[in-house]
Amino acid sequence: MPSYFFKSALLGRDWAENVRLHVDAGCISMIETGAAPELAETVYGPVLPAMANVHSHAFQRVVAGLTEYYTMGTSDFWTWRTLMYQAARLMTPSTLKDIAAGLYLEMLKAGYGAVAEFHYLHHSHLDHAAEMSDAIFAAAAETGISLLHMPVLYEASDFGGAAPTDGQRPFLHSATEFAGFLHHVAGKQTGEAKLGLAFHSLRAVKPDSFEPTIAVMDALSPGAPVHIHVAEQLREVEASLKYSGKRPVEWMLDHLPVDARWCLIHATHVSEAEWKGMIERGAIAGLCPTTEANLGDGLFPAFDYLNAGGRFAIGSDSHVSIDPREELRLLEYGQRLFRRERTVLAPRTGGHTGERLWARAAAGGAAALGINGGEIEVGKRADLIVLDADAPALAGPRYGQVADAFVFRGAPIGITHVMRAGDWLISEGRHKREDEIMGRFRATLERLAALLELED
Repeated sequence: MPSYFFKSALLGRDWAENVRLHVDAGCISMIETGAAPELAETVYGPVLPAMANVHSHAFQRVVAGLTEYYTMGTSDFWTWRTLMYQAARLMTPSTLKDIAAGLYLEMLKAGYGAVAEFHYLHHSHLDHAAEMSDAIFAAAAETGISLLHMPVLYEASDFGGAAPTDGQRPFLHSATEFAGFLHHVAGKQTGEAKLGLAFHSLRAVKPDSFEPTIAVMDALSPGAPVHIHVAEQLREVEASLKYSGKRPVEWMLDHLPVDARWCLIHATHVSEAEWKGMIERGAIAGLCPTTEANLGDGLFPAFDYLNAGGRFAIGSDSHVSIDPREELRLLEYGQRLFRRERTVLAPRTGGHTGERLWARAAAGGAAALGINGGEIEVGKRADLIVLDADAPALAGPRYGQVADAFVFRGAPIGITHVMRAGDWLISEGRHKREDEIMGRFRATLERLAALLELED
């Protein structure tokens, strides 16, 4: 039974020094504090639970940073979507694997130990739905990141079952086809690659398709996580009201079995009654602050939601940033700008902002992915990160200030080691297959970017 010695670690919600962890079958079996380093592998640097990335569209890494050119006229989410559709049509199983593997390695080095891949690249231009999912499984296996693969049901272009556009063609399944596809993909699961269910959005799924699809998923994997984009854009809220007379989350709470297995991605434009309903049902808000800021979506009411006991997780979504620190920092700063206050998301009884955000996002992310983890506690999965003790930005901070400095000091703070289920995936800042994976990643990004219709 391997054991590891760390100078300091965040255990649950308290910091401890001279910590020795014992790991058995991928889980933490014993924690000793005030321990000696004998008979343990010593790794220097403060230790935090690894973060789960609750929302990823791997192929969108191709267009990150390429959509910042302004032309006369409208520049919003819907114009960004046009270029994203171009990238989707360029994807093949091999290019998707190269992109996803490089992306997942980036995530590991940034402190993510797990990812939920919200995967709607089913047919692409090659009509290779199975091969596209196989590419995601292969990329996760190559890097070692823990995967929740989430095939997405995508049927329509708008409320009422409106006919899909040509740009949406790579994403489509009927509910009947999708049920068969879930059976195929279920056979690809491994110990570190599980299956979940995703609905693209209320506008892209017909109302009578939800419950039969959930029933199929439950027959394959009872209680598997369910994720959905919802209320990201005001236009979606307005369209929902026009179609059904209800706001998107309001409609979901009235018509769908939303509970603790559900993660509502974005939920940016929610009323007080809606976010209170999310809390009552135990649902998790899947927030993606860097993407939401990049697309001009708006601000989630995080202050009220968190203080009422709401659970949340973070995701990198379109991958304009692969840094959980930046997601949390932007979440807090958005609330500060809106409220014109400081330390908005710190505990109201007093405490550290960065520490609270990291701990709650890690726990919420693990729950949203169906992982028994997110905290360094006995019985939890051994998923953790080790910060670079020699980083200048960590000179001075102690205990709760360490997580605050990690999140809010913008200077680079490297992550030297990343453990997933008791295995070191990153050691001394590197992955054992880093050169190979990143070489393919860079070459594929360059080739695909040259094929996009970009403004110079």
